[in-house]
Amino acid sequence: MEKFIITPREDKTVTMTIRIDRSLQERYNELSARTNRSRNELIGMALQYALDHMELRTAETPPL
Repeated sequence: MEKFIITPREDKTVTMTIRIDRSLQERYNELSARTNRSRNELIGMALQYALDHMELRTAETPPL
């Protein structure tokens, strides 16, 4: 009989607390209800999208 081997689970998530406008929370609540996804999942997706598509400008790099 093969052994039942259990290895430690790799936890890649962290807990963060943020403050947002109530109207933004309400929009995420509505989107969550319409898509059957958790508010947490939707916000995580939005944060990832923002990081993937942002353009960083510094004082040395003026806007176009």
